[in-house]
Amino acid sequence: MKTKKLFFQWALCLIALCSGATWANNVQITGTSVSGSNISFNISWENSWYASAAPANWDAVWVFVKYQDCNTKLWNHVNLNTSGHTAASPLQVDTVTDAKGVFIRRSAVGGGNIASTAVTLSMNLPAGTYNFKVYGIEMVNIPQGDFQVGDGAGSYTYNNVTINSTAQTSGLTAGAISPNYSASIPATFPMGYNSFYCMKYEVSVEQYADFLNSLTFDQQKNRVVTDPISAAGSYAMYSGTSLQYRCGLSIVTPGSNGAIPAVFGSDATPGTPNSVNDGQDIAMNMIGWFDLAAYLDWAALRPMTELEFEKVCRGPQPRVAGEYAWGSTQVTAVYSNALNNAFQSNEVPSVAVNNGMCAYGVNTSSSVYGPVRVGAMATGTSGRLSSGAGYYGVMDMSGNVWETVIGTYYAAGVTYTGTLGDGSLDATGAANQATWPTTNSSTNGVGYRGGSYYNVSPYICTSDRYSIINSGVNRSYGNGGRGVR
Repeated sequence: MKTKKLFFQWALCLIALCSGATWANNVQITGTSVSGSNISFNISWENSWYASAAPANWDAVWVFVKYQDCNTKLWNHVNLNTSGHTAASPLQVDTVTDAKGVFIRRSAVGGGNIASTAVTLSMNLPAGTYNFKVYGIEMVNIPQGDFQVGDGAGSYTYNNVTINSTAQTSGLTAGAISPNYSASIPATFPMGYNSFYCMKYEVSVEQYADFLNSLTFDQQKNRVVTDPISAAGSYAMYSGTSLQYRCGLSIVTPGSNGAIPAVFGSDATPGTPNSVNDGQDIAMNMIGWFDLAAYLDWAALRPMTELEFEKVCRGPQPRVAGEYAWGSTQVTAVYSNALNNAFQSNEVPSVAVNNGMCAYGVNTSSSVYGPVRVGAMATGTSGRLSSGAGYYGVMDMSGNVWETVIGTYYAAGVTYTGTLGDGSLDATGAANQATWPTTNSSTNGVGYRGGSYYNVSPYICTSDRYSIINSGVNRSYGNGGRGVR
């Protein structure tokens, strides 16, 4: 279950088709072409699975398409048709009701690498001349089923409760779930009982750069700290010329006149951006709730809830007091100053492989430290314990960067109904989905789970809720996240 870059794009113009591809380590999307309303490409990725035995789930790639009007230069989200999609063996295409993308996955039980396989998607577009980009995000299926929350050990932990079909269809009272530290939870709140997909990895620096590169200048300006007109080489999420907290997101080409957007990339080792040692695959930190929400809305995903967080970590297994995402109280510290191939796509810990490998517990007095490559603890032969994976195969749920979630402590949080992103943002670059928190307040329902590279136990434990109760929405060197659908 190793990963490096997770986000792919391909651009072509229907006036003059060009060839080339942006590569990633697990997912590769190549050979893109357009014929009429069909867009075709080849897709491949590593360490895929479809398991018939526990956990009886599969991985998939969430594929969506953006198009740029060659006249306005604005990027928009492609709606796909409900039929007309094809994938060669061993893959299948699963459609979704809102037509914002598709899940591409194995069509039969099996495991191993997916070799380059032809896929064709049918687009629903008005006539015009466009550029296109195809994006792929690795996801993990989380099956429907009962699971337990709370472990009696963490800060503000839930009561020892089982989330089942009755809880999801009837809701939970505050007294049942946690009388002092939770509002009552209505049936409309996504508790995790129903099946969903979760991003296999946290949003990476490259993913966030690709997101920025499809926005207008005004939208970009609100999703970074540094003005997009700043000089090439300027770091985007903080001031200064020195790398901070391993976040190499930088301006490659400055924007102009408040109208022409900047081009962003990664330049962790200053010089030539997007080189092999520029940290494209580091988990994106230095972001806040509104940044992550915008990314998820743009990608047609949605925020995770804190109950879904516990489901992804624990699965159907019995709770263990003080456990981490991998179902054990064993933990092995990984520090970002002790890595092999630092900032490269094969960045791995230099410490001996052991149980509970996790980026946590560094000294925050130094900005040299930061998150590590997403999925860095996993290899092609590692198991759940040594790779630090959640029950279903989702990586880095404990440590690395905080998982930004919708919590149940504040009344504003439980109004969230799981509305999906629609692929578009408002003119300021903000998410604009109903029931997603919109106020810049510590009581807006947004919180954090799982800890980060600078936290220690109990903050990195599965059931610890300290940063749900004591939370905020501002940018931070430890905050990141992922989406679900």
